[in-house]
Amino acid sequence: MNESEKAMADQVAQVAIAHQTERTGHAPASVTVVLNADTLVITLHDALTPAEKALAQSPEGAERVQEFHRQLFQASAKSLWKEIKRITGREVREASAEIETTTPAVVHAFTTGDVVQVFLLDGERTAKY
Repeated sequence: MNESEKAMADQVAQVAIAHQTERTGHAPASVTVVLNADTLVITLHDALTPAEKALAQSPEGAERVQEFHRQLFQASAKSLWKEIKRITGREVREASAEIETTTPAVVHAFTTGDVVQVFLLDGERTAKY
């Protein structure tokens, strides 16, 4: 990763932490950002509250946590998209957030508390990475 990519990744990580804390009241333990070509992946480690982790231990509870975070992400993603555009110079074309459970299905909530957000960016890169 060159210095330009690292600087952008660091900025996106700080914005993601602030965004998660603002919308949930719980800061993730750490954040990993990967920016590659037209894909931006943000992983918020240990992002669920202790109550959400406890609730997600049952299938019904995991479903409730998944749905809550799905709705929360959909309702608040646009402000994060604006910050991503400001930092990268590129529009977000589409985005999703997934949270892992102990089931083999792809779902929206992680019992580990990790949240993975994937953003597909539009257009050409405005800076060389």
